[in-house]
Amino acid sequence: MSKQPFLTAPVPSTKMPPGIPYIVGNEAAERFSYYGMKAILVVYMTGYLQNSAGQPAPMKNEEANVYYHLFTAANYAFPLFGALLADLWWGKYRTIMWLSLLYCFGHFALAIDETRVGLFVGLALIALGSGGIKPCVSAHVGDQFSETNKHLLERVYGWFYFSINFGSTFSTLLTPLLLESKQFGPSFAFGLPAVLMAIATAVFWWGRYRYVHIPARGVGFLKEATSLEGRRILLRLSVVFLFLSVFWSLYDQTGSKWVQQAEQMDLQVIGPDSFLPFEWTISPAQVQAVNPILVMIFIPLFTYLIYPFCERYFKVTALGKMSAGLFFGVAAFALSGWIEVRLLAGEKVGISWQLWAYVLMTTGEILAYFSSLEFSYSQAPPTMKSLIMALNLLSISLGNAITSGTNYLILKNESVKDALVGANYYWFFTSLMLLTAVCFIPLAWSYKSQTYMQDSAGLVDGSPANE
Repeated sequence: MSKQPFLTAPVPSTKMPPGIPYIVGNEAAERFSYYGMKAILVVYMTGYLQNSAGQPAPMKNEEANVYYHLFTAANYAFPLFGALLADLWWGKYRTIMWLSLLYCFGHFALAIDETRVGLFVGLALIALGSGGIKPCVSAHVGDQFSETNKHLLERVYGWFYFSINFGSTFSTLLTPLLLESKQFGPSFAFGLPAVLMAIATAVFWWGRYRYVHIPARGVGFLKEATSLEGRRILLRLSVVFLFLSVFWSLYDQTGSKWVQQAEQMDLQVIGPDSFLPFEWTISPAQVQAVNPILVMIFIPLFTYLIYPFCERYFKVTALGKMSAGLFFGVAAFALSGWIEVRLLAGEKVGISWQLWAYVLMTTGEILAYFSSLEFSYSQAPPTMKSLIMALNLLSISLGNAITSGTNYLILKNESVKDALVGANYYWFFTSLMLLTAVCFIPLAWSYKSQTYMQDSAGLVDGSPANE
């Protein structure tokens, strides 16, 4: 009598995939370049922009806000283009490499041309390059894992996001100093991110033989995406991402409206009356560095302390964390509205109040965005992972389109300008966020998820997850 083979479950592995250090190193340098450029963008447009004759030609605040959020919207819309390139033709690795080169050229365009031509060419190339590689890099991280080590994925995404904020912290502190320095100025301030992006591209190339490469699926990708099951997955996830877009309409104003608000505040962090033997005053653009610093503190805090503590009393799900994140966005913008009321009353408001708003907004970011990365990857079949990541990022694009459109109406329509003058601007977005957060609760409770992971043989493991 023949013997039946004895089947066992895959043995969990604690070994990290060999390509992960190269991907994380690439991400740290790339995010240094992106956030360093973005940190000074509004200040540059309103204070340093020149015309073709080399004379000052700055933008108004509202115009700068329109272009800032339009650029951010484009940056998070192009992930769909990158995902299609990767899944239909090039694969993730080649897509990342070629678009990274365009990304480098965009930074150099900003560094060598201080007119609107250089600004728009540079931002267009950066949006195409940075946006195009976003879903591919995030999905490329997940591709390195199989059924045996998928339990390490959440931790690696945490460190992946940590690397983003490690790079952005230093660039957000450094590039404003270069911009404001008489010795350096805009060329050096934008040139440093260009150099870092070149380094990021080189680091990613060096790890090419250590990656798991998932080839493009061509028409197979389209067949799965347009199948009944594919359409169902896309529709359900799109509803989730639509709610998240409102959070991003608030969050990304930390680089525009909050910077302009900081310009009206007392920026002295350490004054002459303190016990320390020195004074410390920061620039409005440098305040943004608080966010990545807090992220680096909050990621291990939430991962190793807060989430395990909460798990003792109730199940912590990705959708539950996203729901909580939306409410923290409400609190953050409500505080910034309160700050604006005090400023309009002529009070001297210290920058520490805005720092508390950053604490609330960063908490919302950890809960909403970090959870959405893990959720998006796990809910997508293997041939659709880049596409689903792109849809997640498209929610950020939509959020910034909302903000850009609102500022455009303020610039062009007197009635809208009168309605959203002063603190009313902040109350408008606070109310919109509150309505969204309340409506998201029943969706989070009722959503039934399906987890898809890639096993070591390149097959699909689709298992239900009780979200």
